[in-house]
Amino acid sequence: MKTLLNIIWLLFGGLWLALGYFLAGVVCCLLVVTIPWGLASFRIASYALWPFGRMVVDKPGGNGIFTLLGNVIWLLVAGLWIAIAHVVTAFAMAITIIGIPLAIANLKLIPISLMPLGKQIIPSNTPYVTAYSPGRR
Repeated sequence: MKTLLNIIWLLFGGLWLALGYFLAGVVCCLLVVTIPWGLASFRIASYALWPFGRMVVDKPGGNGIFTLLGNVIWLLVAGLWIAIAHVVTAFAMAITIIGIPLAIANLKLIPISLMPLGKQIIPSNTPYVTAYSPGRR
């Protein structure tokens, strides 16, 4: 089922979305100072290309002061506008019944588009222990 949803996603917007993130990554990597955002854009592009069956989690130990500062700069420059575009697109997708899973996938892209640094994308069936899990000390 995930493969079918990913193919439908790819045909109805995922390819263009991934190309947009990829282009942003290339532009960011051309400017030396913005390479971290370029790498984050490539990571988002891979997720936007094939989102079903994967999830976004915080990198272990990847939330330092520079990550926070970089995310705040990204949020002010691009993240807010990208998140608004995801909400508008998700609303348009949700109008049709078949588009509801695609709209949900579009909404799943919002957290990583708002704060891309310090995140990683893992398969959704991978066990992941957070700092707030009951078994972790």
